[in-house]
Amino acid sequence: MLRKTLPVAGLVFAALTLTGCAAFNNLNNEVSTYGEWPAARKPSTYAFERLPSQQGQPQRQQMLEDAARGAVEAAGFVPAADVASADVVMQLGARVSINDPWYYDDPFWWRGGMHWHRGYYGRFGPRYFGPGWGPGWGPYYDPNFEREVAVLIRDRKTGQILYEARANNSGPSSGIDYLLPAMFEAALKDFPKSGPNPRTVTVPIAKKS
Repeated sequence: MLRKTLPVAGLVFAALTLTGCAAFNNLNNEVSTYGEWPAARKPSTYAFERLPSQQGQPQRQQMLEDAARGAVEAAGFVPAADVASADVVMQLGARVSINDPWYYDDPFWWRGGMHWHRGYYGRFGPRYFGPGWGPGWGPYYDPNFEREVAVLIRDRKTGQILYEARANNSGPSSGIDYLLPAMFEAALKDFPKSGPNPRTVTVPIAKKS
C-alpha cells in the first residue's frame, strides 16, 4: 500500500499552525483564591445574590450570572429554588480598566478633543459603557486593557465569607462578554483550594455562537 508522506518542513509547518490555532483558542489568566473552605463541607445548593447597585442593571447582571453558571456547577454546586433555600449565596463582579491610564487622565488631552471614553464594570456591579473614539487630534495610542472577574461565596445563614476567587488577564480589546465564561472557569477551576497566589490558569475560550 502506498502512503503519502509530507516532507519534514511540511510537518513542522503543520505542527506550528496547529499550535498557533490552539494558542488563539486558549486564555491565560492570573488567578488568586482566598478562604478556608471547610474540609468536611461539600458544595451544595447556591443562589446568586445581587447588591442594590447591581439591581439597577438587571440585564448586565443576568449576563454575568449566565456566564458564571457553568463554572459554578462544574465546581459541584447545584441551583437552589430561591435565595431563601440556598446553602450558599454568590456575588459576581467584572471590570475592565486601562492598565496605563495616566495618558488619558491628563487634562491637556481631554480638553484637546481626544475623546476617550473608558468603560468599566464595577467591583461587584457591572457598569460597562464601552470604549469609543470621538473626533479629535493627537498621537495614535494602542491601549492595553486589564480584565477581571470576581466570585464571592458566603454562607447564607451566617453571612460568613467562605471563598473568594479572582481571575484577570489583559489584551488590546475592552470586549469581555465572550471571555466571561472562560474567566469564571479559570477563577473556580481549583475550587475549593486556595493559593498559591497569583498563579496562571489556562482555559479554552468558547466559540462565539
